[in-house]
Amino acid sequence: MRVVTGKIETAIIFTDGASRGNPGRAGAGFVIYSVEGEKLREGSYYLGNKTNNQAEYEALIRALETAVDMGIRKIEIRSDSQLLIRQLQGSYRVKSPNIIPLYEKVKSLLENFSDVRLKHIPRELNKEADALANRGIDSSG
Repeated sequence: MRVVTGKIETAIIFTDGASRGNPGRAGAGFVIYSVEGEKLREGSYYLGNKTNNQAEYEALIRALETAVDMGIRKIEIRSDSQLLIRQLQGSYRVKSPNIIPLYEKVKSLLENFSDVRLKHIPRELNKEADALANRGIDSSG
């Protein structure tokens, strides 16, 4: 993957979390693209024993931390997790004690951006982040 140099102000972030067992061995994946469609960064992580929803939040946290480090100011988050997107939009309540601290971490990270858009997408449009999340699980041995 070519590393893009120079300042990128706006990016599109695809995230996904996966759990085998729910809870079970979990992974997180993300891909950050420029608005022109150039891949800027990607990440794949093993998370240990987590639920699918925890993995979804962990993937977004890692993506947002990376975007902050890159100096990105405007983001569009795309996820196939309806729960994640709806909770961040405020249309679903966050009730799970396991999710509340992750939700609060995401909300805190979002304060680093001047513009945030949230978009729920079908699974078919999130295959790259899904593959990275599953690679994270597979990397655990």
